[in-house]
Order: sequence, then structure tokens, then C-alpha cells
Amino acid sequence: MQKRSSRKHFRARLEEMIEVLRQEIVSGKVTIGGYLPSESDLEKRFELSNASVRNGLKVLVEEGLIEKIARVGNRVVSPPAERKTVIRFGYVSSIAGLVAMEELLAGFTERYPHIDVQPLELPSGSYSKAMKEYLESGIVDAVLLNNNNFQDFIENGCTGLLEPLERGQDEEPYLTEPFAAGTDTRVRPFVYSPVVLCYNTEHFRQAGVPVPDSGWSWSDLFTYGQRLTVKNERFGFYFYLPSRNRWPIFMLQSGSRFQTDGDGGYRLGGSKLIESLEACRDLLAMTDVFPRFVTASDADAEALFMEGKVSVIMTTYFFLNQLRQTPISFDVSPLPGLHDASTLLIINGLGVNSRSPHKEAAKLLVDFLTSYDAQLLIRRKTLNIAANRKAMEWEGEEPAYRPPRFHMYREMTATFRLLPELGLSNYQLKNIQRDVMLFLSGLQNSEALSARLEQLLVEAKQSNIIQSTP
Repeated sequence: MQKRSSRKHFRARLEEMIEVLRQEIVSGKVTIGGYLPSESDLEKRFELSNASVRNGLKVLVEEGLIEKIARVGNRVVSPPAERKTVIRFGYVSSIAGLVAMEELLAGFTERYPHIDVQPLELPSGSYSKAMKEYLESGIVDAVLLNNNNFQDFIENGCTGLLEPLERGQDEEPYLTEPFAAGTDTRVRPFVYSPVVLCYNTEHFRQAGVPVPDSGWSWSDLFTYGQRLTVKNERFGFYFYLPSRNRWPIFMLQSGSRFQTDGDGGYRLGGSKLIESLEACRDLLAMTDVFPRFVTASDADAEALFMEGKVSVIMTTYFFLNQLRQTPISFDVSPLPGLHDASTLLIINGLGVNSRSPHKEAAKLLVDFLTSYDAQLLIRRKTLNIAANRKAMEWEGEEPAYRPPRFHMYREMTATFRLLPELGLSNYQLKNIQRDVMLFLSGLQNSEALSARLEQLLVEAKQSNIIQSTP
């Protein structure tokens, strides 16, 4: 009876060795051309005899995963197609061309031929919700998401859908901390950008006005915007007002945050937060600088800039990549200040589905895309800010036009802010947006706005607690 039990355990250890080595090969952990550990090491690792180890390796030879080279070892070879690990990588299609994704994935395939990456476009509308459903159903193994998407996951108690990941050595804390859940980091930063001004340098030259600098106030921008405006031809300044990466910036610049009183309510009348929205409304009322019509998205606002119909826009470094294909001479500047010079930080990162059957392969993809080599490619061939600090410090011949003030982001880090610093959840911000837009459009006064927001914020807070409770 004991011998049968021993044979059973022996077979289990042999099968374990074959499966472990198979997965290490197929996942790319052992690369093509690389060698498996020596037979003696495998004997110790799996507690098998030399003959058993050789029998197990013979199975891998027959499967076409390794070749035995006499007196050298067992070398991994290019596998047949049916032995490749297939992982699905989900992201918004619009970002692919901005970060040279096709070239990055080609580099990954070259390094890990055992892994086939299938890009999958996720719906851009309600991206956080769609991503949650794709992760839960196992449709994607790896995803690209930003810090606001991750905040949605925190508020809905579903960060466990993302596998804990190790932090990179050359990533700044302000890039990794927004992706923390407890003591775990669930997302690795990939590329990022503060919200900045982008301006047409030729328009400034023609109008004879100074270019923006870090000392500008919003009043300065609108004053010079009047001189940049050419009737029936272009406006001085524009941005897509309803974007939650735009209008909250004025409240971030108030130097204040939303706080509840002892009863759990909000008291906003006469607060700096309301004053910051009043300042925004007064500026937008200058219709000779800022057009009254509303575009459908940030993309439409940026299209006006590329058509020369706007001299200055509020945007991100991500957009600069679209300008490389145009003849426009452009540069960037920090946002003007209100009570302070805060700006919003947007971080795109990479996560692994914790339910994926191919987590190791998906982690290799994340590790590759955040590696120095991949991040250096982003630094050299795009106008993005790569998350790897050392890659961004590279200096050499630039393959294409790079605006003179491109590296100003290094001096702006003290002004970087995140939406949660307002003291509100994403859910609360979403619920007050309509009334804020009515106010900024002149359809509501300050008193009515304060009262309405006080009501909506409490209702949204209570509703969000109910929805996120398991």
C-alpha cells in the first residue's frame, strides 16, 4: 500500500515538473534560445531521480518546446503556434497611435515569441464600467487605465480585480501612490501628463504679445487673448468646459477643499470654492476671447487648434502627438493661476486581471511596457512623458520637432494635484457637474448654486455608500 502511495506521489511530482517547465517556457519566463536549469538542479527542485527528469524532458522535446543539445543542456526553441500563450490587452483605441503602441507590442513579441498579444479596443464611453465588466468576465488579461478609472474602482470596492504588482525602481512616488489599494500597488504607471496650455507661436508673433509663462494669471490670459482674437477667423482661448479634467481645475486652484460639518452636511455659500467658479464664469463671459458654442469633446476643441481657429487651448502632453503631423509651430506653458497654480495630473497605467489564467504572461507585458527600453522608445519617438524617470532623462538627437519648453513639466511637480484632493468622490463630481455647467453658463446665481450643491453632495455621498456596500 505504501509503495502504491509512493508511486502516486512520484507521478504527481513528474507531472508537476512537466507542467511547471511548460508554463515557464510558454509564458516567456524562459526565453527562446535560453536553457532550462541543469538536470541535477531539476532533480533537487522536484525531488525526482535523474531517469525521471530525463523522461519528463523528453515530453517537452516531443511537444516541440525544447531541444536537447549533447553535453550542453536543454535549449528552448520557437514553439508551434498552438503552444503559444494568447493574452488580450484592452485599451482605448485613441491612445494607440499616441504612444507608438504598435511598435511597442512588436518589440514585446520579438522578446517573447511564446506570447501572442491581441489588442482589444474597449468602449471609450463609461470606460471604468466597461473595464470592470471585461475584467470580471475574463475577456481581458491586461488593461490600460488612468488614475481616475482606478479611483472609480476604489469607490466601487473592486480593486481586487487587479493583481498586485511590484513598483518600479525609477518611478516617482506621485505616479505610483494613486494606484495603491491598502499596501498593494495594483497598477504600474506608463505615461502621464499635467494639464497645460498649448499655444500657436505664430499667432503670438503676429499679434505682438508675450508668450505665456508661469507668472500668468487667468486675467492675463484673457487680456492677451483679446489681442490674439481675429474676428471671423479665430478665438484667443478655448477648452472643452464639461470635461472633468478641465472645470474642476478652477476649484483645485481655490486653495480649499470640500469639507463636511458636524452633521455631515456642506456649507458652501461664500466659500473659496464657489469664488473660484465665479472667477471661471466671469472669464468665460468674455465672448470676444472664449467662444460661446460648446464642442462635443476635448477632441473637437483640439481640432479647432489644429485648424488654426484657436490660439491657445487647455490640454495635455498626450495631444501634442497629434500636432507632430501638422505644420503648426507650437509650444507649451503651465496653466495660469488663480489663488495658486495647481494643475491636474493624469496618469495612464497598466494593470493585470487577477482572474486571468495567464497572469504571468500578462505581468511580463506590463514589465516590458514599463521597462527602460520601452519607455526610452516612448521618450524618443513621441511627445509623451514616460513614467520611467531615467528614460525621460535621455539626451540625444531628436528625431522630430519637440517644443522648446517640453521639459517644463519637471519644474511643475509641486503644482500637480489629483481630483480626490478636492475632498469629493468621482461619483459626487459627476452628480454636481450639470448644475456647475448651468452656473458657468449664466443660468444660475451663486446662492442657488451653493444651495443646490450642498443638497446634491449629501445625496450623492449617501447613494454611493449604498451602491458600494457588498
